[in-house]
Amino acid sequence: MTMHLERLAVAHLEAVAALEESGQVHPWRRATLAQALADDTLEVWGAWRDAALLGYAVLAWLPFEAELQAITVAPNARRQGIAGMLLVHLLARARQGGAERLLLEVRESNAPALALYRQYGFDEDGRRRDYYPPVETRGGKREAAVLMSTSFKARAVD
Repeated sequence: MTMHLERLAVAHLEAVAALEESGQVHPWRRATLAQALADDTLEVWGAWRDAALLGYAVLAWLPFEAELQAITVAPNARRQGIAGMLLVHLLARARQGGAERLLLEVRESNAPALALYRQYGFDEDGRRRDYYPPVETRGGKREAAVLMSTSFKARAVD
């Protein structure tokens, strides 16, 4: 059972939608997923083990920057390094594509994701208060989005 990454297309919509429904508290709508898979300013990458899609991530190209718009791993495949594999791939894609930095935002209560992003050199840039809708299992309150980025530009040395 080997793991491989593959750029996803509209033909993968069913697999992506099923994964999104299984792994997210507030999943993307099917139409949003279809648009992402068809949009040439986005790259959607999937992590496959044999014929099973275990995770995917969305990279958006912006002027001078790239943004990680989503990263999702199937609940039964978490803690196996899949998110890290996807993140490393998107970091390389962003750097190779000429982005000066990679941006993302994450729900403040998502401790595993925050730890992953920090492990790969992301720093907190700020917060958007009350950004995410409430989740009943997390007290039913709106949550802040933690804004993070990592830079690819060489830092000036004093």
